[in-house]
Order: sequence, then C-alpha cells, then structure tokens
Amino acid sequence: MSDRFDILGDESRQLLKKQNHPGWCGPMLATLTEDYFSNDDWIFERKLDGERVLVFREGNEVRLMTRNRKQINNTYPELVDALLAQACGDFVADGEVVAFDGKVTSFSRLQGRMQVRDPDTARRSGIAVTYYLFDLMHLDGHDTTALPLRERKRLLKRAIDFKAPLRFSAHRNADGESYHKEACERAWEGLIAKDANAPYVHSRSEKWLKFKCVREQEFVIGGFTDPKGSRAGFGALMLGYHEQGKLRYAGLVGTGYNNELLEDLGGRLKKLEQDEPPFSDPDLPGTGVHWVRPELVGQVGFTEWTGSGKLRHPRFLGLRRDKNPKDVVREST
Repeated sequence: MSDRFDILGDESRQLLKKQNHPGWCGPMLATLTEDYFSNDDWIFERKLDGERVLVFREGNEVRLMTRNRKQINNTYPELVDALLAQACGDFVADGEVVAFDGKVTSFSRLQGRMQVRDPDTARRSGIAVTYYLFDLMHLDGHDTTALPLRERKRLLKRAIDFKAPLRFSAHRNADGESYHKEACERAWEGLIAKDANAPYVHSRSEKWLKFKCVREQEFVIGGFTDPKGSRAGFGALMLGYHEQGKLRYAGLVGTGYNNELLEDLGGRLKKLEQDEPPFSDPDLPGTGVHWVRPELVGQVGFTEWTGSGKLRHPRFLGLRRDKNPKDVVREST
C-alpha cells in the first residue's frame, strides 16, 4: 500500500478498496437549507462561485471534467500543467475553478474563460483562474470514498503540492452559525456544511448542505423576447425549472447582459427556436416571444420568489455548461 496512506489508522485503512483508475465518478451534490447550525461533527467550507470540476490524473494524462462529463482541458490549460507537475500520478479529486473580482469569486468574470475552447486563447485571456480542491475519491490504486471526510481531506493535502494556481479548500470546524454570518458580511456566496464523518457519495446528499447568503441558482432557458430600441440579440430570457417532470415558468430576466453576450447568446437562441412553448404553465407571455428548445442553462441571482412562483428582481449572471437542463429544479422556497 502507498506510503501516503500511513497517516490513516487501522480502522480507516480497512475502508480502502483496491480500484483501477476510474473513467468517471459522479460528484457529490449539496442540498439547500435555511436551517443554519453549529455542530462539532461538521465542517464548514466557503461556497465558491465558480465551475465544479473533477480532475482525473493517471500517469501522464490529466482530464478536467465538468459534472456532466464534458472534458475542459483546453479551457484551463494552466491547471492541466499544474496537475501534471504533481509527483502523485494516480488520483481523482473534486473541486471548484474560480476567477476573482477583488477578493470575491465572480461567476460573471469566469464566463470569459468558460466559453473559451482554444488553450492559447485561454492563456491570453487575462483572466486568472484558481482551482480549489476539497475532496479526494481515488488515490494510488484505491477507492477512498468510504473514508470519513476528514480522512479524505488529510490524504488530499498530502497527495497534492498546493501552489498557485492550485489551492486547498480550507474549512472551519464546528461553528457554522458565526462563520455563515461572517461569510455574508464578506459578500461571499455562502458556506457548504459537511458531515465530517460521512463517506463520499455520487449523488445529492443531506450530508452536504448549502448555507447561502444570496439567492442564486440555475434556470433552464425556454424562450426570449424581441429586443427593443438599439438593443441587439434579445430583450429578456424566459426562465424555468423542472417539477414533477414538467418545465415550470419562473419569469423573465432582462438585466445582466453586455453587448457581446447579447449578440452571441442571441445567435445561439435563434438556432434553437421552436413553434411550441417548452413550459407547462398556461399563463405565459404572448407577444414578441420566441420559444426555444430547453437546452441552455443560465445562472441567475434574485431577491426572492413571489407568491405566484416568479422571480423578483432577477439578474443574469452567466451561462452554465456544467449543469444538465433536466437536473434544474427550484432550490429556494
């Protein structure tokens, strides 16, 4: 067994399983809650506003994968370089790629990299990215997912040489309530609370919980309205989420776009146009509207849900490529 495992006790070693390097393993997903708490058996990490990325390192090959199995090496070539430079040649880890606007992670700024497909263009973009790693699912021929989270994080910190642009996702023990208050005061997106004794599962779990400071989530784009005046591309996007197998209408978002995004996204939407609305609701806008196949997902910030189930004061933050439209559901109540 690898020397990297010598920090584990006998009980934890028995939880390790021999495993060939996996071609894929789905990410563990957090559940939204508004029940903030403190607990000695939980840890609390900063919720980063970026792109969830899994890294698979096997010998001289690195694969950066989104959570819906898209390889994105060309988008983040400097991360590939940093991961190939690691002495450890067999690991699978979980993390988040972010771009900073000052001291705050900015999904809007990261959009300038997420849409890039050429590695040379990515390097010249002027948008620096950082890869925060927070979990470890495979190491040196062994499946580590059955280990408690604290043990997985100890192994992760030992396996990776954390120098820029790689960072270890630090955490705070026990005191979730005061840390959440501090996170909101710092204008962070929130925290992720994690059961420190839980295994890593490849699904959504209540062992990981989202403590948000702002209301923000993904929505499916199901249509757009005509632009007015000198505006290019489109006027507003029609948003929705899935509920009991149907796409429910959540309202229009008309702010948060620059001219480049209006033109680029407008062109993509025109190629997706269809005659019938993808939404199941009867009360839909009827003039100046174009329906589209519900294939694109956008990140949207908002103040609250109205009593009729629509978004109040929504603002478009960017497109998501790491989210399957079928997985988009209403998170906030």
